[in-house]
Amino acid sequence: MVGEAQHPSGSEPPLDGLTVVDLSRALAGPFCTMQLGDLGADIIKVERPGTGDQTRGWQPPKYGDQSAYFLSTNRNKRSIALDLSRKRGRAILRRLAEDADILVQNFRVGKMEEWGLGYQNLKEANDGLVYCSISGYGEWGPHKDRRAYDIILQAEGGMMSVTGVEDGEPVRVGVAIADIGAGMYATQAILAALVRRGIDGSGQKIDVSMLDGQAAWMTYLASMYFATDEIPTRMGSKHPTIAPYQAFEAVDGWVIVAVGTEAIWQRLCEAIDREDLVEDERFQTNDRRVSNIDALEEILAPWFGDRQASKAVSRLDEYDVPATQIRDMSEVFSHPQIEARRMRRTIDHPSVGEIEMPGSPMHFSRTPTALNRHPPRLGEHTDEILAEIGYDASDIEAFHSEDIVAR
Repeated sequence: MVGEAQHPSGSEPPLDGLTVVDLSRALAGPFCTMQLGDLGADIIKVERPGTGDQTRGWQPPKYGDQSAYFLSTNRNKRSIALDLSRKRGRAILRRLAEDADILVQNFRVGKMEEWGLGYQNLKEANDGLVYCSISGYGEWGPHKDRRAYDIILQAEGGMMSVTGVEDGEPVRVGVAIADIGAGMYATQAILAALVRRGIDGSGQKIDVSMLDGQAAWMTYLASMYFATDEIPTRMGSKHPTIAPYQAFEAVDGWVIVAVGTEAIWQRLCEAIDREDLVEDERFQTNDRRVSNIDALEEILAPWFGDRQASKAVSRLDEYDVPATQIRDMSEVFSHPQIEARRMRRTIDHPSVGEIEMPGSPMHFSRTPTALNRHPPRLGEHTDEILAEIGYDASDIEAFHSEDIVAR
């Protein structure tokens, strides 16, 4: 039966019962821990009193008094405001880590060790801890101490060298793909470490870097370079080894066409009433079409240029040619397939009311993902979390009076 994951048979998410201590800020780490939270883990987000995760201040835009950026990657988490620069604050963190399954942090390389909160320190009390460090360049190598931002790593990791039009300036991918990619690799590595812990009972240290992720994402472009010593360049929407596989301008927008097989090529020629192109020696095979892409564009572009984008896509759909319009955010999140897949979700927030956000793209037949907690206000769960790890009311009030924690 197809579609079993549409109606899961169970209610508990896959990571239900696991605890994550999340010391990350900005995007890569929070994106990782949001995924773990969607999968059911209890995410304890440790933030600096007063300011918290810096993305709380990245506004406008905002929902009420809350940064839209912060809200986008911090659902399914609880917040404790804890001053790690203080000795007693670090003692509280150690107690949190003693019973945790996972710790995620993205402080500068070496900072956690300076505080006595490195992996070797914390594993003494919790050998099963999976400890994940995310950084720009990784924990070793000549650049390990360099500051890292997404656009820097997109440039340094090669992404910007192949993004943009051929004769234009290099551009970054429109979303922070170096951060998000590192967050995805971190999640993948954490889940693998949990599987290994289930086999031998021990946790381990994970080191994920944004630069490594960008280099890994070069995949076939890197292999082409290794094979030929030819450096890939910017090609706009075109593909270096498939043609036609690109955008064409219509009367009122743009249409993407992806001709990935010879059968699709033949159907495209039928759809545009140019069956003669099938026999044209310049275009008879994919490698010839790639070599003669400029001539092919000159032939195809007028067909699209004479039509509305929706009409062009409709015609190509009739012939089973993969094609679509380029959609903006309003069109993406009103798309019937996006709605059917529950990718536009809402959740109530205590200070701003209902907020919208993308759903989880992970669908399970037995253990569904969950959207149970709104993105927390700074320190919203401080007292609750302290009580759970054994501090009594007098301890908690003392921590507040000394400004070690905040609510």
